[in-house]
Amino acid sequence: MRRALLFSITGLSFPIAILVGQANGSASVAGTQASANIHVVAHIPLARPIADIEIEQELGRPYAYLSGEQGFVIVSLKDLAHAKVLYEWHIENAALHQGSSLAPVYVKTKGRYYFFDGFQFRPGSPDGDLGAIIWDVTGLPDTSKIREVARIRVPEAPGGFHEARSYKHSNGQSLVFSTSESPVARVWDIDRVVSGDPKSGLVGTVPTAWNDSSYMGRTRGYHDMYMGYEPVTHQDRFYGAGAGGYYVYDVTDLQNPKLLTSITGMAGVGRGHTFTPDPTGRYAVLETEYTYAPLRIVDMKPGLDGTVKNISRPIGAWTASWNGLPHNHEVRWPYVFVSTYGDEFQVFNMMDPTNPYTVGYYDTSPGTEYVGRDGRCQGCFGSTFGVDVRNADGLIVTSDSRFGFWAFHMDGFDGWNGHQWGIPNVSSAQDWDNGPDGAPKPAKIS
Repeated sequence: MRRALLFSITGLSFPIAILVGQANGSASVAGTQASANIHVVAHIPLARPIADIEIEQELGRPYAYLSGEQGFVIVSLKDLAHAKVLYEWHIENAALHQGSSLAPVYVKTKGRYYFFDGFQFRPGSPDGDLGAIIWDVTGLPDTSKIREVARIRVPEAPGGFHEARSYKHSNGQSLVFSTSESPVARVWDIDRVVSGDPKSGLVGTVPTAWNDSSYMGRTRGYHDMYMGYEPVTHQDRFYGAGAGGYYVYDVTDLQNPKLLTSITGMAGVGRGHTFTPDPTGRYAVLETEYTYAPLRIVDMKPGLDGTVKNISRPIGAWTASWNGLPHNHEVRWPYVFVSTYGDEFQVFNMMDPTNPYTVGYYDTSPGTEYVGRDGRCQGCFGSTFGVDVRNADGLIVTSDSRFGFWAFHMDGFDGWNGHQWGIPNVSSAQDWDNGPDGAPKPAKIS
């Protein structure tokens, strides 16, 4: 059963579909730990606070990477019934470092696999200028073959990288985009980074279309971002969330990013956190990271068509509970998989973006409420922090600040390919061997 609740933010009212009783398609009732269609297939408690998570997409490489504190762990999912920590790493003199590792991504290029981990150590702390460390992890599961191949340092942006996203560009380059306490997002060519001269790997920057660099006392232009190929216009697009709201850039030419549209001036939104489009590039899910804020859904078509210069109103919104805080999310249309502070793991359907509704959930800390940024847990952000999806078989993984690694299966979701839905096969999962869906084969990159 769902009820439409009228949610009001600074005078703007719009309906939000909230799960009150029964999740659609399940026999669960309010107050239970999980909807009947969500099943735990693996859980590994971890002794250290954990932040974000990334899972490799190839079934032959069953590895997930979890960042947290001053390092990371690699989890083996070869046998889900006996999932285990395969490898753990801490930066040297970890106790002296003030900050954490927050940005795990992996990249495949020229037949090798690299793990790129972003670090955010405070200025004045050891390695305050360290943005990321890259390891060659091609030899997994043999951990003796893991080797560090590069460190990226950015003295002009002290405090390191807050977020990172990997992307296979239509020109053939294997890239990582990173954000930091600076007005731009940086673009790194991993082949160049690991060649012996990491600085040569900086191949572009994406500006912030926001004039007030002192907003909230910060100079960070972007928090998080997403990149996706748009096959109709043949554009590689950058979707950045940050100061003032959300921005879409054409980054087909990495040297000349072009602003396509913006989403600013929206009631209750002074700063964007996460920005994820659907596979068509028309609708997008917006997150702001403050308690009581729902995930908003916008129609970007008027802005992308040039009908309007800026979009300022959502067409729909979703939240699991009125006092919750949705955090990160992954779109596998029509489903959106959400990690939340307080409501843990949630799934909603956005087939009708004006009326999204919950289809599943699992509470990883039943009977305990950790809503928002919980001061009772130093170094933690409530509980469920990150989420990722393996397209090949539909495995869903989450990282929990308190309770470690979780893997789930949702009934009826046994994998995802956009073509099965009649839409582009575009998601955060990259086709490292073939490039973006619908893109022409690029000329060889030297």
